Amino acid sequence: MDFFVNFFVAAVLAGTPLLFGILGEIINEKAGHLNLGVEGMMSIGAVGGFVVGYWTDNLVFALIAAFVTGMLGALIYAVLTVTFMADQNVTGLTLTIFGIGFSNFVGDFVREKSGSTSLKLPEGILDSLGKVEIPFLTDIPVLGKLLFNYNIFVYLGVAAAILCAIYLHRTKAGLNVRAVGENPAAADAAGIPVTKLKYLNLMLGGGLCGIGGAYCSMIICNGVWVTSCVNGLGWIAVALVIFATWNPNRAILAALVFGGFSVLKYYVPQVIPSSIFDMIPFLMTIVVLVVTSIRFSKENAQPKSCGVNYFREER
Repeated sequence: MDFFVNFFVAAVLAGTPLLFGILGEIINEKAGHLNLGVEGMMSIGAVGGFVVGYWTDNLVFALIAAFVTGMLGALIYAVLTVTFMADQNVTGLTLTIFGIGFSNFVGDFVREKSGSTSLKLPEGILDSLGKVEIPFLTDIPVLGKLLFNYNIFVYLGVAAAILCAIYLHRTKAGLNVRAVGENPAAADAAGIPVTKLKYLNLMLGGGLCGIGGAYCSMIICNGVWVTSCVNGLGWIAVALVIFATWNPNRAILAALVFGGFSVLKYYVPQVIPSSIFDMIPFLMTIVVLVVTSIRFSKENAQPKSCGVNYFREER
């Protein structure tokens, strides 16, 4: 039982940054944009949250900074693809390259200005990143450790998934967003502000990705700045949107499963080289893409206008 509990907890912790990336990409694709810049937005959020946390020693300010910088990264993508109608795939790839470079530059610049060989978060914010114990619930045998003994990012991720599901499937605004993603011309003809919704949801998705990036720089790296700290998680998140069938609730399961694959090497006998286990998340991503392509379902399919820019004069 202890083995299972420890493995489950590790899987949750490893899957949390993926959850934020999946949710951000789901919001983007529901608005009709295939944004391949998740890795870049997560990287920008990683350095934004880390640097502000380093300067202020305040976790709330760090989270806000990660969200805002992620939104600003998404704003670049939105301006190019919505207003100037640049190719979405090329723009997303460009955003990833820019985001990683920008993140590494700013992080190393702040480290050099600090006069230290390494940039580490203050003790105050590190304490805030510890486990959040919920009275009574944390003390429940087994379930307490399984469900109520995590850092603030985990709870924010689950809350974000639930809120995104409610937003997309239980509100008028979410219905409008899905209409824009399926057929922007029809939505425009019905009086839905297509451009406004695209901008808002692209930036919302970017903000969620930014928080996921902050998790990488502040939690995974143990509060020490590491260049390229996102390390490919953004790409896995893009693929896992398909595994989650564009459903925010299923994104929790997708993140948990692939988080488990990421930490599997620490919980099995060391008979197989560890490098093989490092490949498993990426191999499983390929398998997911192949299987979901074969088992096509209209109900759980990508929005029809995803990847296609909308030009109002052509409707």
